Amino acid sequence: MEPDGNSQLKGQVTTEWVDGAQLRQPAQQGGAEARGNARDHGLSVPNGCNKVVDRAWAGNLTCVPRTIWKGALSFGLVNIPVGLYPATSDKSIHFNQFEEGTSDRIRYKKVNERTGEEVPQERIARGFDLGGGEYVVLSDEELEAAEPKKSRQVEISDFVEQADIDPVYFRSSYYLAPEGAGADKAYALLRQAMADSGRVAIATLVMRNKEYLVAIRPEDEVLALHTMYFSDEVRSPGRDITLPDTEDVTDRELSMAQLLIESMESDWDPARYHDTHREKVETLIEEKRSGHEIVLQAEPEAPAKVVDLMEALNASIAAAARPAGKSTKSKTAAKRSPARRAAPATKKPAKKAAKQPARPKTVARRKAS
Repeated sequence: MEPDGNSQLKGQVTTEWVDGAQLRQPAQQGGAEARGNARDHGLSVPNGCNKVVDRAWAGNLTCVPRTIWKGALSFGLVNIPVGLYPATSDKSIHFNQFEEGTSDRIRYKKVNERTGEEVPQERIARGFDLGGGEYVVLSDEELEAAEPKKSRQVEISDFVEQADIDPVYFRSSYYLAPEGAGADKAYALLRQAMADSGRVAIATLVMRNKEYLVAIRPEDEVLALHTMYFSDEVRSPGRDITLPDTEDVTDRELSMAQLLIESMESDWDPARYHDTHREKVETLIEEKRSGHEIVLQAEPEAPAKVVDLMEALNASIAAAARPAGKSTKSKTAAKRSPARRAAPATKKPAKKAAKQPARPKTVARRKAS
């Protein structure tokens, strides 16, 4: 399925996708879905539709997570057999492309840009762009020689304070689970020991011919594994971005901003937040699938107004009425750093709050063609 050019509707692609065949749906169910897709598309084509989405977009499919990697977690002289499971599921809506007014799929071919002729996969080599029209062409054999040594070990090298890791280093999240009855006790021991110490493990992992730096963090019942960026992959904001000088901020402005923050405090509840864009697209798809006419109305953009900072802060504080049921916190509690989820009660507060990494903002990694 090829994504279209609309970046707002296009999901982030990683090398860790699980295709539809892995959902293990019965053949009869898959056939019914295919017939349903064809029938629904028949309703859409006369209306000028040029994109069709699979029926799975509604998010009603339930599938048991499958291991994407199996190996051993190496902890000193102890090896714990583990499996790696995805911690998140992609809910992005993925479209196929069609020629407008037809049910003809759009396909992509790899062609020679000089001759325009299609090139078979076995005739394609990879080249690194040096600039100025110069390339270093490498064969598959040469690239294989540079691949990391295949390993089924997650080798822990250090235990560090989680608060010392900037969340910008995190990439994708997974769960590590014991594989086999013999691994349960060692797995539980390591998870509990890490929780009591308030430390996270730093290790390396080789998966799909790529080496990853990973952090392993204890949660209530499981060990979470986060792939990380290496230090040379993280940009320095002071070097790459022009930042304002905070010396121009007055004490009164700072006090008003802190008051606004306190008026908007709440407990973290991820269920309160929704992908409203995806919900609107799902509604649009369902309406068109049912044969309803879609009326497009562009919302007028309000002109940007330059307002006085203090005036804006005062207005924001006045408008920040707390919804019913929202918990309140004292100013003193607000200034405390949140304790680690798994840290013991006697642990000193962390110097800075450790944020659990959000859904992976992974950038598509594509092999050069």
